[in-house]
Amino acid sequence: MTGGGTPSPPVELPRSLGLGSAVAVLVGSTIGSGIFRVPSSVAADAGTLGGVAIVWLAGAVVALFGALTLAELAAAYPRSGGIYVFVREAFGPLPAFLFGWTQLLIIRPSAYGAIALIFAAYAGTFLHLTGAGVRVLAAVLIAVLGLANIRSVRWGAAIENATTLAKVAALLVVAVLALVFTEGGGALPGPLGLSGLDVGGLGVAMIAVLWAYDGWADLTFMAGEIRAPERNLPRALIAGTTIVVVVYVLMNLAYLRVLPLSDVSASELVAADTATRIFGPPGAAAIAGLVVLSTFGSLNGAMMTGPRIFYAMAADGLFFRPIAAVHPQYRTPWAAIGFSAALGILYVSIRPFERLAGDFVLGIWPFYALAVAAVFRLRHSRPALPRPYRARGYPWIPAVFLAASVALLANALVRQTATTALDFGIILAGIPVFIAWRRFSRGRGAERGGK
Repeated sequence: MTGGGTPSPPVELPRSLGLGSAVAVLVGSTIGSGIFRVPSSVAADAGTLGGVAIVWLAGAVVALFGALTLAELAAAYPRSGGIYVFVREAFGPLPAFLFGWTQLLIIRPSAYGAIALIFAAYAGTFLHLTGAGVRVLAAVLIAVLGLANIRSVRWGAAIENATTLAKVAALLVVAVLALVFTEGGGALPGPLGLSGLDVGGLGVAMIAVLWAYDGWADLTFMAGEIRAPERNLPRALIAGTTIVVVVYVLMNLAYLRVLPLSDVSASELVAADTATRIFGPPGAAAIAGLVVLSTFGSLNGAMMTGPRIFYAMAADGLFFRPIAAVHPQYRTPWAAIGFSAALGILYVSIRPFERLAGDFVLGIWPFYALAVAAVFRLRHSRPALPRPYRARGYPWIPAVFLAASVALLANALVRQTATTALDFGIILAGIPVFIAWRRFSRGRGAERGGK
């Protein structure tokens, strides 16, 4: 396989998802635990009301610019694998393999583990679970959603549609009640405190914000299963990301309307504390239930999208071929889903939430940058490629996204040197693995050919 090739998977997955389900997958995958947990760490790192506003709005711009750009590639290459496919087409098999390698060791199991742990922690408040019990419940959730998605893409889509609608409606209700029907008493309105901002601290806060916003690209992983992808994929990417931005901005305004900035910074359960101020003690229980619902839907969305990367890699011969297996009755990539669920269960058993979330962001963003750079590369190398949708604001919007990505990663390397270096080291360790895999594959091919 060469970088210019377009290998086809051995079995096509059916295109069974419409525009509404595609939007629900993106929104449901993105709105999980982040908006309930991240605002407190952002407030602590940013330090001022102005800093908080800058970081959340910058995250919104970066996510929207990324979605506007990847929409071009998704419409041009509507195949399972998303970013894996875009990187392979633009830069060849090695960078694409490194994306899959990083997904295997860092990104996918970290995402599943982090979301499942938040679900179990909040569900544990109703079930009175111990620390070990929380991890067991998180593992069980991963297994159950994995089985549901193996059984049917439509089952997964139905779960996602219902949970996404319910949690977006609930979040909007909480935001409106906080902004309209409370007397305030929080950080808003108040001095922005823009003088003397710690740029490095804003960069660290940005990592947490991008964890909350992450999910805007996940829909591309299952592009091969969306109906009329040349039309529906760009619409779903842009509409879904816009919905997430609106919800996040309103929720942050709600928190800051009700709580002083110092309380937001110190709170481990900022959404529950806000609801308690509005509704009294029943508010905390209501928010706990909302977090359970939200993380359930988010994990289901991640389980729908992520395994398609391993499926596409296996179909290309860059991963174990059996992982590309499609269930003969259910028509789902059952082996890739089962494999991904097993990784998530392993990670949820051994790593804390904070490490899982940080590893996820630092592992995925080099490849987001590479995928956006693929738009420039393919515009130059394949000008005749059919592009049903062309990125808005090209070349400025993709260029801003790339600049933000480089700044984010450079700041992380300076401020969180050991963690960032370890994650980058894991990515680069995939290079000798790729070389060994290609030699192994050639050897197996020659051996089969000689028989």
